[in-house]
Amino acid sequence: MVKHNSQFRFRIKTLGLLAAMAFSVGAQSSAAQSTTAYPNRSLTMVVPNATGGTNDIVGRIIALELAEEFKQSVVLVNKPGAGGNIGTVQTKSAAPDGYTLLMTVNSTQAINPALYKNVGFDPVKDFIPITMIGSVSNVLVVHPSFPAKTLAEFLALIKANPGKYQYASAGNGTVNHLLGVMMDQKGGYKMEHIPYKGVAPAMADVLGGQVPIAFASLPSALSNIRQGQLRALGVSTATRSPSLPEVPAMIEQIPAFSGELWVGLFAIAGTAPDVVAKIYQGTAAVMKKPAVQKKLTDLGLELAFDTPAQFKVRLDGDIVKWGEIVKASGATVD
Repeated sequence: MVKHNSQFRFRIKTLGLLAAMAFSVGAQSSAAQSTTAYPNRSLTMVVPNATGGTNDIVGRIIALELAEEFKQSVVLVNKPGAGGNIGTVQTKSAAPDGYTLLMTVNSTQAINPALYKNVGFDPVKDFIPITMIGSVSNVLVVHPSFPAKTLAEFLALIKANPGKYQYASAGNGTVNHLLGVMMDQKGGYKMEHIPYKGVAPAMADVLGGQVPIAFASLPSALSNIRQGQLRALGVSTATRSPSLPEVPAMIEQIPAFSGELWVGLFAIAGTAPDVVAKIYQGTAAVMKKPAVQKKLTDLGLELAFDTPAQFKVRLDGDIVKWGEIVKASGATVD
């Protein structure tokens, strides 16, 4: 009797083990099939800033081309506010399945964690870098009625009138905010900062003359500069921009002054490595298209082809660089 029960129990255990193995193999097969099939439905690309900004313009170009590459629709959604924090916080909670992507800029991912007391997300732990699309210079622009006609005249005017003149930005913690802080740090040029909820409303007031000065990303301001609606006085990169070769780099007047805005694509933390690889491969294929390259370079974008690993190194370096600038400025945002 004991022998019979022992054999019975052995059969039950064996059957249970075989069933578990079959379930495991089936689950792995299903997971492999779902990964292999990626993407098999529409994607959402979140831009945590208002329409009209660099990452919005770039995001729309990439989303359109990525939809063609993946044979699936890619819906771009703007979620502006708090220098990109609101949309970024909302996005981090999305399912880590590769169907929700974040197209954002270094002002949000690398600056905000140092600037805000409660940023609400961790740029390293909550997101996976996929690729950097490119970088752009910020250009110091003024309304045509502004008295200074050159960078040298502008700096002399600001130096002689500390705190008198206002400059607009896309929000606290954005690159075009901290470039004003950097001007003060590097050369003692003090201006009053006026933050807006995005590039579009900031530029609207600069174009209207309500706030006469801004550091605008080159793609968002280039057409207005060419049409004479804004006067370009200097670019923020270490060298002059090929799009505006006649405009001096600010470092020519202010030693050690430089800062660029980059645009990059991220996945949600926890996304499978092979899905991340597929998104990168699809984006890289899009970026190789001459027509796409022309659209982006016409905007003033200097293209990058970072792998996920290269992009992570860049992000980590920027977190340190801009964190030090924020700390030195003493600026904080609740």
